[in-house]
Amino acid sequence: MRPVVIVGAGLAGLTCARRLQEREIPVKVVEAAGTVGGRVRTDEVEGFRLDRGFQVLLTAYPACRRWLDYDALELQFFDPGAEVSTPGGWQRVADPRRRWRDLGKSMRADVGNLSDKLRVLKWAVAAKTGGVEFPWESAEMTAQDFLQNRGFSQQMIDRFWRPWLSGIFLEADLKTSSRMLEFVFSMFARGQTAIPRLGMQAIPEQLADGLAPDVLELNQPVAEVRADAVVLADGSGREAAAVVLAVDGEAAGNLGFPVEGLTWNEACCLYYAAPTAPTNDGMLRLNGNGVGVVNHLVTLSQVNSACAPVGQELVMVGIRPGVELDDAQLESAVMDQLANWFGPEIEAWRLLRQDIVRKALPARLPLNAAPLKRQGIWHCGDALRHPSIQGAMESGEAVADLIADELKPGR
Repeated sequence: MRPVVIVGAGLAGLTCARRLQEREIPVKVVEAAGTVGGRVRTDEVEGFRLDRGFQVLLTAYPACRRWLDYDALELQFFDPGAEVSTPGGWQRVADPRRRWRDLGKSMRADVGNLSDKLRVLKWAVAAKTGGVEFPWESAEMTAQDFLQNRGFSQQMIDRFWRPWLSGIFLEADLKTSSRMLEFVFSMFARGQTAIPRLGMQAIPEQLADGLAPDVLELNQPVAEVRADAVVLADGSGREAAAVVLAVDGEAAGNLGFPVEGLTWNEACCLYYAAPTAPTNDGMLRLNGNGVGVVNHLVTLSQVNSACAPVGQELVMVGIRPGVELDDAQLESAVMDQLANWFGPEIEAWRLLRQDIVRKALPARLPLNAAPLKRQGIWHCGDALRHPSIQGAMESGEAVADLIADELKPGR
């Protein structure tokens, strides 16, 4: 049997290949880059491990639980909850199911009213006991409308939900689909937030390590895809029993298969080396004031000591979506805001890198599952499902099963 040829070695393509391999279907993966991972990458800079854009793994993702070895990844966990900057100072909002000692602080925090906090707790309990599948059939609206319909006050939305969700959805207007909000919240309620000890790229690398030695071909850009073959940029071809396009929406469009209704949300963050940590925990800091360029901040070395050299700290500063400044202006505005938060100690910080990922997160509204086969070509990726690690991996798994059922019916 000719192999199934998968174009792209991101999370979707690698999961698709692993599932086909598991179902005893010959498979070949061709990837334009010199390494696997797609948008999930980690670089070493001056001894620091920097992910390309701030990314995390939600351990409750069903596909991750099926395909990843969490112990081998040596997951490092964020402290549950957040510290929120308000006009009255920093206020802690923590999940009382996981941090009972912070219950009093959370209830007194000037971040919404008592009813808001009880609504969050009730929602979290319900989300943990509900299903784990994406809520494709639920009524759809914007995240903003969804939160208002659940009865949250405008203060709670502006001081907590907006900055928290802006860091996840990479847009500040809360126009992301309510289906995405429901799913992501249920994943936070069910599991933990983590990063692998060696950075997020360890996830695709682990998936690739599970492939047979001759499956993966790197540095092989593709010029054309057909239902029965892939033509590489050097003119050579790979005959195929089926072809899977597992690239992002832009690359799919370049090969003649644009994703209808697809737009992109941009991510921007700055990584700093600091001699001392500005925080004493691995908890997210949120800008609940709605002013300034910083949306969120975390001392990553307090979460994962392996991401910084001994004796130094790594601070990630996430920028509010929609901020448009040149590099020098942005860096100056960030330092001014950080000085207001942490005082003159930030003068000793050193900028390691400014990450601007123009096409960081695919966005579609309405958010419906897109077709997985068009013009004889199979497709997978988070742009076709929902924008998340789970969306990428589950789409790869689904395509693999459909192909296997077609090639080996009854097995």
